[in-house]
Formats: sequence, structure tokens, C-alpha cells
Amino acid sequence: MRLHLVVGLSLVAVGAASAGSPPEVVSQAGQGRTLSLTVYNVGRALVRDGRPISLPGGALTLEFRDIAEHVMPETVSIAGDGVTVLEQNYEYDLLSPQTLLAKYLGRDVTLVTEEPGSTPGATVRKELVGRLLSIENGTVWRIGDRIVSNPPYRQLVFGELPENLRERPTLVWLLSSERAGERRLEATYLTSGITWKADYVLTLGSGGDVGSLLGWVTLDNTSGASYPEATLQLVAGDVHLAPAGRPGPQPVMMAARAVSAEMREEAFAEYHLYTLDRPTTVKDRQQKQVALLEADGVKAVRHYVVESPQWWYVQRISKQKQDVRVDVEITNRADNHLGMALPAGVVRLYQRDRRGTAQFVGEDRIEHTPKDELVKVTMGNAFDVIAERRQTDYRKLSDNLYEDAFEVTVRNHKESAVTVEVREQLGGDWEMLSNSYPFEKLSAFGVSFSVPVPANGEAKLTYRVRVHS
Repeated sequence: MRLHLVVGLSLVAVGAASAGSPPEVVSQAGQGRTLSLTVYNVGRALVRDGRPISLPGGALTLEFRDIAEHVMPETVSIAGDGVTVLEQNYEYDLLSPQTLLAKYLGRDVTLVTEEPGSTPGATVRKELVGRLLSIENGTVWRIGDRIVSNPPYRQLVFGELPENLRERPTLVWLLSSERAGERRLEATYLTSGITWKADYVLTLGSGGDVGSLLGWVTLDNTSGASYPEATLQLVAGDVHLAPAGRPGPQPVMMAARAVSAEMREEAFAEYHLYTLDRPTTVKDRQQKQVALLEADGVKAVRHYVVESPQWWYVQRISKQKQDVRVDVEITNRADNHLGMALPAGVVRLYQRDRRGTAQFVGEDRIEHTPKDELVKVTMGNAFDVIAERRQTDYRKLSDNLYEDAFEVTVRNHKESAVTVEVREQLGGDWEMLSNSYPFEKLSAFGVSFSVPVPANGEAKLTYRVRVHS
């Protein structure tokens, strides 16, 4: 059984006031409307919706339609010259077959039925009036002197649209207007369902040491409204939200100085603000990409890294093969054609092969990176560089004092030499007794050895450490 709704309805911009009630003014999206959209990366946006509206003098009711479905009503405000807000309402009892039936409980509805006619393929249309008694698990009607459950019908015909039943969510204000005439009113509210993120493409040349960095902003709008020809702004920073069932602050993208000519960046409060230099349309249920930055001639440094297993010195691993991780680092400085704050996001790496074709070689997520800081992206694990670790000696000198000796062998099957950074974790109060390569102390319990490995060759790192636990 299909349900068809037939409703006769007429709406006017200024409705006639009933005795004792203020006149009603209806504002819909139309000519002269201005929109400003400021998007945060916490699933919400600030909407400024300005419209020219003709108002009578004195008290009036303003229906402000064509707003976001996911508006946060506690954040709504309206401003205009010579207008005072007396009362504010958010009406979201939306029109649907179920809500319309619920509003007509205890009222008469016309049921339209179709029956086979006297000739093949012909139908006879009939109308009968029934009183709707229940809509729980079906429908119950009083038709004439009978109570009927789930009668078959082709359509239901309702005489009018019930009061306060809306096609879309609507903001309703009771206003006091100092004078009659047209003026511009601007409604401001936060809505959920809009977010943005940053994505980057780093394309390296065939040598892997110089490339270009392209940044994009991706907007995702599921707020239930479209924003035609809107001024678009992005707020970047760590904006704190009051917790509502979710602990802690929610992060927002940090700032980036846009290299794209379309985006202007400025410091704002403790954050950064991006403004698109042209109006843009953000449609409902649409993903939109806007260029954020583009830089050529960016130098990249490749690092080969071997990390010791966590707490390996406690587990006493005798022998273990290890992957050699490949990191790509770029300095976010002006002399490297960058020097802008980069929002957190995903960097996808490409490298050109000998034919000049860019091939995907890995991706990684970067954190917020201010200018003059280092950006590190993990490409993956090296295919032709292998590491093997083994414990060569262990001596317990006393209950809390012992010595360990280790050997890390790195084999390089590439046609060019590489330098591998071997990072070791050391526990307790340690002292390095001997080492075949110089080391750098990274932290209280970590050191790093730089091990050069010749082409098609191998190198062995050995060291002995005394630990007081």
C-alpha cells in the first residue's frame, strides 16, 4: 500500500493578522541575500545569512526559512537596524506522512480508493470520509458506523496543513520594528554537518631529492542546506568545545599561509583565518576541493631508519631481522620554497620513474607544522636494505648491574651507498663502554648511530653498554 498526500496550501510574504495577533512576515532565500560561511574542522560552521526584508512597524512575527537542517538553535541571533528581538523560536516539527497522520488524529480525512471497472483495465475511483483513530502499527478508522483497521486506499486527501508543521526547519522571531520599510537583517548561527580537512601531494623527481608540494582543502557539507555564492572562510587552530558526552577539546586544523592566489591567510585571535577571494557555492551533500598552496623546487632528504624493538633490552632478544623504514623530510622554510604553517593532514607521496611518470610510493599523516619546522613523512620500508640485530654478550655483574653487547648488521643491495640511522633504546642508568660508530644521545634512554653502508655491501654496528637498573 502506497501513501499519497494531497495538501492544498497557500503562503504569502506578509500574512493577514488575526484579531489581536501581530502580522506575520515570511523570509525565504532570494535576490539580495548574502551568505558567509566560516568552517571549522569539528563538524560545524558559522553561518551569516543576510536578507533584505520589508517589515511593518510595531510588533511582528518573522519566519526565517531556508536555513540549515542541523542548526544549533541555542547559537542563533538576528541583528538589524531598528529591530528588537522579543522572542525566538526554532520550529522543527517537519512535514512527513507520519507527522501529518499524527496531526490528524481524531479528525476527518478523505480516503481515495480504486476498484476494477466493468471493462478490462478500467478502474472506478471512489472517495469516502473517515475519522482517523490510531496510527500505532497501522491505521484504525471510523468509516460510517464501522471501525476499520488498515483499509486499502490509493490516496489520502487532507484539507489543510496543520499549524506548526513545517516543510523544513524554520527560525521564528517575535520582533519589534521601530518603523515600517525595507531593511537588511542578518541571522547568525552555528550548524553541524560541515567540516574541512587538508590533503597534500608531494611529487618527487626521479632522483627523489627535489619535488613539488600541492595542498588542497576538502569541504564536506551534510548540514541539510546549500550556500550559494557564499563568502568562504576557514578557521584553523585548536578551538576548544564544551564537552557534551565526549571528553576533552576537539582539534581544528592549524594555520597555513596560502600560496594559492585565491586564498588569503591572516592571524585571528589565537588561530588563523583563511578567506577565499571569490564567492563559491557549497551544495548540500557535496565535497568541494579548493586549492590551498603550491610550491615547486622543494628539497627533500631521505632517511633510512632502524628502530630497536621496544624494551628489547628487557626481553633479551637473541637474534631478530628488522625492516628498514624510509622517511622523507622537508624543511618548512622560505629558502625551501615553503615557510608557511601547514595544517595537519595526509601527505601522499609520488615519485617519477625513468619515463617521467609519477608513481604512488606511500602516504602518511602529518601534525600541525609551523613555519621553520621539519615535516617528516614515512614512505614505507626499504626493499633492498636489510637489518639484522643480535645480542653477542650478556654479563650480570651484580643484582642491579649488568653489561650487554649487541651487533646490528645492515646489508645494502642497492647500486648506491646509503647511510642508515640505527636508533637504540637503553634502560636505567647506562654507560656506553665501546661502540664501532659514533652515537648521538637523543634522550635519557635513547641513542642514534649513523652507519654508512656501501653499495652492494654491508656494515656492522657493535656496541657494549653497562646498565645500572
